[in-house]
Amino acid sequence: MDKVVCLPRLSRVAVCGGTHGNELSGVYLVREMLKANKKVTDKDEDNSLSVTTLISNPLATQQCRRYVSRDLNRCFTNASLYGPVSDESPYEVIRAQELNATLGPKGSPEAVDLVCDLHNTTSCMGLCVIAYSDSDWICLQIFRHLKRQMPDMQVRYLNYAISGQEAYSLDTVGKHGFGMEIGPQPHGVVRSNIYTTMKLGVQHMLEWVRLFNSGTVFEGGPVDVFTVVQNIDYPRDPETHDITAAVHPQLQDRDFCLLRPDDPLFQTFSGETLRYHGEESLYPFFINESAYYEKNIALLLARKHSVMVPAIGRSRSTEEGHKNMI
Repeated sequence: MDKVVCLPRLSRVAVCGGTHGNELSGVYLVREMLKANKKVTDKDEDNSLSVTTLISNPLATQQCRRYVSRDLNRCFTNASLYGPVSDESPYEVIRAQELNATLGPKGSPEAVDLVCDLHNTTSCMGLCVIAYSDSDWICLQIFRHLKRQMPDMQVRYLNYAISGQEAYSLDTVGKHGFGMEIGPQPHGVVRSNIYTTMKLGVQHMLEWVRLFNSGTVFEGGPVDVFTVVQNIDYPRDPETHDITAAVHPQLQDRDFCLLRPDDPLFQTFSGETLRYHGEESLYPFFINESAYYEKNIALLLARKHSVMVPAIGRSRSTEEGHKNMI
């Protein structure tokens, strides 16, 4: 058997919904979890797990809006978390500091062990685990578990780490963390199939944590990781800055299908095809995401590479884990 990487127990997990108040699968799933109990504690013979569920942006959720003043999921930089606030500060900045106090502080030993932040996209992306690392073995092993347990679902791992750019999303408050992004689903709408997929994803994630904490050793193996390279804006009128084209029909709904140089990229409103002029073939995702119009993003592009994930087990329980290896 390959060498096992031993990691600390995951004693505290947070499941967050409504970071964007109009992404309703996470909102309704967290509400259902809160009905059961705001804080569920499972105590096993040699294990305790605290699962905290919360609505990240209650005001935006109440109004069924993405955000009130600014995008909460961009407010978890050090400048936002530790800068001065007043009554005039944007609501989401104040809320980010509250969440950091509850789940963090970010980067500290007191932070929760794992944050799973629930999101929906209008893009045809299936289920994506989005993190800021291609070497966080906890997140990657959870991803491998989701792929095994959900064979009928397209499950992919996205690495958002960009050189020189600080991680800014809620999931980065925990020692480990990821966004669970599922689509397609229109914002302000809940679709039962997308909701059910998210519910299963959260259940399998918590199942993995309990197995890990109980001493199970998870075997290693290769996984495909999509790492963000760049984003592309819509073509725009140089004077008005209005968009002048839509995503080409041959590209629409083809998230994670390889985009090659000279492939159709946009179709202008007058009917002209505009082609991709990049120097390398890359994988598009968040294609025509409705919330990204305001961010001047038509789609993002990623490279795919293989990462060898090691076998992992809980610290001080390696021998027990060997017996329970899956």
